[in-house]
Amino acid sequence: MNRELKRVSVVVLMMFVALFVASSAIQVGYADALGNDPRNTRAINDSYNVQRGSIIVDGKAIAESRPSDDRYKYQRVYTNGELYSSVTGYLSSVTGAATGIESAMNQELSGTSASDFFTRLKNTFTGKHPQGNSVELTIDPVAQRAAFEALGNLQGSVVVEEVKTGRILAMVSKPDYDPNQLAVHDYSAYLKAYQQLESQDGSPLVNKAITDLNPPGSTFKPVVTSAALSSGKYTKDSTFPNPSSYQLPGTSTVIHNDTGAACSGGSKGKVSIEMAQIWSCNIPFAELGLKVGSDAIKKQAEAYGWGHQFEIPMTVSTSQYPGYDDPAEVAQSAFGQQSDRATALQICMDSAAIANGGVVMEPNLVESVITPDLQKQQQFSPTEYGRATSESVAKTVTQMMVRGVNEGTGTNARINGVSVAGKTGTAQNGEGDPYTLWFTGFAPADNPDIAISVVVEDGGGLGQSGTGNSVAAPIARTVLEAVLNE
Repeated sequence: MNRELKRVSVVVLMMFVALFVASSAIQVGYADALGNDPRNTRAINDSYNVQRGSIIVDGKAIAESRPSDDRYKYQRVYTNGELYSSVTGYLSSVTGAATGIESAMNQELSGTSASDFFTRLKNTFTGKHPQGNSVELTIDPVAQRAAFEALGNLQGSVVVEEVKTGRILAMVSKPDYDPNQLAVHDYSAYLKAYQQLESQDGSPLVNKAITDLNPPGSTFKPVVTSAALSSGKYTKDSTFPNPSSYQLPGTSTVIHNDTGAACSGGSKGKVSIEMAQIWSCNIPFAELGLKVGSDAIKKQAEAYGWGHQFEIPMTVSTSQYPGYDDPAEVAQSAFGQQSDRATALQICMDSAAIANGGVVMEPNLVESVITPDLQKQQQFSPTEYGRATSESVAKTVTQMMVRGVNEGTGTNARINGVSVAGKTGTAQNGEGDPYTLWFTGFAPADNPDIAISVVVEDGGGLGQSGTGNSVAAPIARTVLEAVLNE
């Protein structure tokens, strides 16, 4: 009998141990993950009982909670809502829906993160009114305003990144919206506003800078150039045949350079890698891509961050260079077509890495988390993602990008008295479809400070007649000038 009791006691003890371990793991180990799960609306609903923290830019609240006299207790208010909508997102009290920083940093803003456990406990005993933490962003209001105004009514996005830190100084997505429309406490008013935004052309509720994946076009050429130079088999002066048309191997498809002629800067039927990038010629890059190979291009792209899902802390769509076996597809992928797809953030990161001597920094939108008593609970530090290229390769690609702005396809990004490095892109989306127009680069090129990417979707309203230089480059120039003149 004693033996049976002992067995039962051991089993019961093991069950208690298992229960303790499981509950501890859920409450401690998985607390943040469960709280941040978008399916967990309870975490957002709980936040109505506290005064939600503010979202701060340059010391000023761009989102804050003010007392209200209804059951929600607080009204979320967005200052300059349209200007910062792609960053803040919105929080709906009536549905619990949240996007942007409101969603990604919900636990911090509502004071329900694991780091706030003892504060919540203390408030329970002292009866102190609970408050959430404020979230300070890396956004520079001058850069944000300049990008917002320069993009105007065009559909697309602009990203500005600090080269040496990865801090995001501007993130604009158009069309925009006013988050205050969705923060109302009346369900019918919320639903009407939401349905109108959902049905609007251009998807204003989508942050295009980190969500939309567009063909990168010729903005991908610096990545291919990096792969070629890093292989040790090529220099910037390596040459390739320079015809005015080129039939893709194994197909009847013929490709051309943007001008329809041979690449500028060639000699005796040949053109160098440097001149091909300066003048953004597709045929030499198709030939270069076949020589370098899809595996090497993919490895280089991944070193820049392609294929990796970044959190800024919002989740960023993964930019794609899938790799190709078919030679014709490899050739087209080398100038940013086929199934190559990228976010505006990734293209900005490519330029920032080149400007940073080949080192890729983790992109980041949050500077710090500040408690209600003004203590910094979290302080974010610059973090390296990895090295994409050697410093010498980055320097050579920089020189090409500078010449591209000074004399090549990016002349509309030139700034008097400032050396600008850049690359345009005019990407095809299918027969008859409007182009996607790009510019990416950094300045000052001789002592890089900021990197930028501009993407204009739907052809900028010009169908297939617009180019990266005519539409995207002037936007980049305006933003760079504004930031450099601060």
